[in-house]
Amino acid sequence: MANVRLAGTVRGERDPNREIRARLLYSLFREGWDIYNSNGDQRITLCNIEKKIVESDAFVFTPGATLEDLFKVVSIFVGYQTLDHHLCAKPTVVLDADCSWSGFFKLLEHLRASGTVKQDPAEYLVRVEDADEVVGMLAASRREGCPHVNEVNQRTGVLDSFENGFSKPVRGRVCVFCSATIDEADYLAEGYEFGRVLATAGLGCVSGAGTTGIMGEVVRGSVEAGGWTGGSNVPHIIQIEGIPDGLSSFWLRGDIYTRMEVMIERSDAFVIFPGGAGTVQEMLALMIMKHQGHPLVKGKPVVVYNRGGEFWAPLVELLAPWCEGGEFQVVEEFGLLLPTVEKLMAAEGSLV
Repeated sequence: MANVRLAGTVRGERDPNREIRARLLYSLFREGWDIYNSNGDQRITLCNIEKKIVESDAFVFTPGATLEDLFKVVSIFVGYQTLDHHLCAKPTVVLDADCSWSGFFKLLEHLRASGTVKQDPAEYLVRVEDADEVVGMLAASRREGCPHVNEVNQRTGVLDSFENGFSKPVRGRVCVFCSATIDEADYLAEGYEFGRVLATAGLGCVSGAGTTGIMGEVVRGSVEAGGWTGGSNVPHIIQIEGIPDGLSSFWLRGDIYTRMEVMIERSDAFVIFPGGAGTVQEMLALMIMKHQGHPLVKGKPVVVYNRGGEFWAPLVELLAPWCEGGEFQVVEEFGLLLPTVEKLMAAEGSLV
């Protein structure tokens, strides 16, 4: 029997989406699906999301998108992008009857136009407006399967976590969430320069330990300036692209969620550089943890580099309904990025 995971939460007997959810439950049961989270009361965390993906055969997202729902759906999309074998042949349908998902899809299209999302999101996340379309779309998507993301540059060799000695003092560690795909020279130059100025300021650089795009340049800038660099990655991505030269510390993890968790744990502040769906996923994880008062993000500032006032404008707009309490600060000029980070870290007492 196939299992579909139903996202969304029912907020009492007067919830306007209650009837839609009831119709979905009836249709899915009638067509032979078993349903996880039928009552909308299961919680997703970085520790359990991979398990939820493994035990499901398909995913349906309902109207009334929440911050947690956004994190779940972008995590599934990132899983498709990063070749998570647990998502093979597992379709995702988003029911946007109330247009609460519109801002999310607008953001993905913006990132695709910017070059940080290479795939067409519509081919992986099937968006419908009527509950009666959901079952048919699930069946069609399971028949046709998701488009294949090509694997390239396969490497061999076994890699494990390591900690190399570092003799210089480190005043604090800044995690840079950013694109591993963008190849425009000015973006790459800013990534390299930010890694360099972090090292010059005595700040360590935490990253996703990728070798390409802005991510690779941030690490290279820090390493070549003599800075401490740490990062985390997962085996199947390492097999594709390897890890950067010169890392001071490397933390191997089994999936992209625990990878994200260790990066958050080992950092004192976060910078959201231009990036793609993975960077959106990381930003949403930070915001959810901030709202939960999670100890891993307590006293750790988040700075969004909205390059030119444009790059992350759709993300800032998307987060507006939930993030009005200073959960993050927006900087539009590169020259203000490091001073802002240092000022916020000093205010939190995390700068030595």
